[in-house]
Amino acid sequence: MNFTGKTFWITGAASGMGRSLSLELASSGVRLIISDRDLAGLENTAAEIVVRGSTVRIEPLDMLNTQSIFETAKKVIGEGEKISGLYQFAGISQRSLVSETPIENDRKIMEVNFFGVVALTKAVLPHMIQNGGGQLAATSSLVGKFGFPYRSAYSASKHAIHGFFESLLAENSKYNIKVSILIPGRVQTNISRFAIDKEGKEHGKIDDGQANGITAEKAARLIFSGLKHEKKEIWVGGSEMMMLHIRRFLPSLYYYMATRIKPM
Repeated sequence: MNFTGKTFWITGAASGMGRSLSLELASSGVRLIISDRDLAGLENTAAEIVVRGSTVRIEPLDMLNTQSIFETAKKVIGEGEKISGLYQFAGISQRSLVSETPIENDRKIMEVNFFGVVALTKAVLPHMIQNGGGQLAATSSLVGKFGFPYRSAYSASKHAIHGFFESLLAENSKYNIKVSILIPGRVQTNISRFAIDKEGKEHGKIDDGQANGITAEKAARLIFSGLKHEKKEIWVGGSEMMMLHIRRFLPSLYYYMATRIKPM
């Protein structure tokens, strides 16, 4: 993947990995479209992008609002933007047991993490095909590969990401559509702070394991390298990524560990 001179749309760009990848790309001479529901955070990211020598367009976006997603994409494409890459980081996690989580919370998490991502992808994909191809990246999670306590809906939404984007790739590789699924482990972002509890309120703190994870800047460098080499899956984390091997090759050990790992 050659980034120079191309346009990339990044969601979740106000903070965390979305912001860090935006800044990483900004040093490569690209044009960026950045989206998030946090306008102040977007403006801060945009200012740093300009300092690094790239041009930027701000498009506030709420991944819960499907109509707004399609309208925003139609406007962006209609105004002549040629999107070479769509990298989606916006998402929401949870901290509640299956038995205590209202179905409304499950639906909200699926709407943001899956249907919002799918909506923007569907809005941009025909444009990419018409222009000869492009690259899609969607953020899954370590628990997009296996279940984990206190993450039932979050884990389910990330499992769904794998099924959707693997199917999309199988259908569209002939059109030069590249797909990368990002699999972060413990990364120092606000994902746990803004996770919702059983009452739908913010968790309000960063979990200990996450606080000891890799920085968002290091995560962005790993993601940038993976995107450059068009990797189908990009693993982002530290020693916790060994769980992927354990789940695949030693499933009995995974089932034992899953009931004993401190979830928060």
